[in-house]
Amino acid sequence: MAAEKIKNMEDFARVCGISRPTVSKYFNDPASVRKSTRAQIEAALDRYEYQPNIYAVNQNRRQTKNIGLVVPNLIDPFFAAIARTIESLIIDAGYNPLLLSSHGGPDQEIANLNSLRAIKPAGVLLAPLGRASNADMLSAFSKEIPTVLFDNNLDDVGEAFFGSDSEQSIGVIVDYLCETGEPPVFFEMKTPVNPNAYKRRSAYLSAMARRGEEPNLIQVAGEGWDFEEIGFREGSKMIAQRDLPTNTVLCSNDRLAIGLLSAAYEGGIQVGRGGDSALRIAGHDDHPFSRYTSPSLTTVSQDYSAISARSVDAILGLIETEERKGDREIALFKGHLVKRGSA
Repeated sequence: MAAEKIKNMEDFARVCGISRPTVSKYFNDPASVRKSTRAQIEAALDRYEYQPNIYAVNQNRRQTKNIGLVVPNLIDPFFAAIARTIESLIIDAGYNPLLLSSHGGPDQEIANLNSLRAIKPAGVLLAPLGRASNADMLSAFSKEIPTVLFDNNLDDVGEAFFGSDSEQSIGVIVDYLCETGEPPVFFEMKTPVNPNAYKRRSAYLSAMARRGEEPNLIQVAGEGWDFEEIGFREGSKMIAQRDLPTNTVLCSNDRLAIGLLSAAYEGGIQVGRGGDSALRIAGHDDHPFSRYTSPSLTTVSQDYSAISARSVDAILGLIETEERKGDREIALFKGHLVKRGSA
């Protein structure tokens, strides 16, 4: 191999004796140039130490092979797990996933989208923060670059949304709790950052009304994504007061429930399904840690395999057809009851 180090595509085109646009065309698609030209370029690749910058190449393509994947917080094992699933599906389809975390902050969410905009991805799969998101800026981004939302929905953002059917999933666990013991109260943050929480609140009220039961919302203070801390802190206050109208608590999400389980333990309250237990606690999501709490957490699992597959299929369809749909697609998937020791 020659000692000369080729620094960029211009240098490589010069030593090939071929124009820069033709060299770029080859790296985009080797079959797009004449056989003799392809042979000349490949001979030069054998002689010189040169590897094109994939991002520089992509920026000169009408359609790149990169798909952005943005999630609210990768520290949360829940989002880490779904991100791994989606990444695998993207790779299997022959694309390059570019995974970014918004770290629970709207400024970082916009910074992530700006970074993706700069490298011209073929499309983006976005799980938005929700209430904290700058919906106008997300909408503007989705008009420039094909975008599909998953997990959290924001009206009029992206070409499609795929998520869980809160009415069905909350209904399933309310029915189970009512049929196996006292009807549940609903433990939630008063001003949740995640828009799914509002849907779950509404679904709880509907499910209790359907059963002819009196609903009871326990709305606690707390902001942001530190759900376990909020569940523990506010749950400790609730347990200390010992004035619950029922011995059954349904939490808006598993992370709040994990905090509440810890508060019950600290408060000397036995949680479980047995007759000697003073409290039943259930959650929603089937968070990766929910099976390892003590007792293990009864919950509803979201069908993230189906949500991931439909999201990736949708973005690939937009990329391959290069057509925007007239109507925004929305599909919701049913949850499945997971019975464990806590309720």
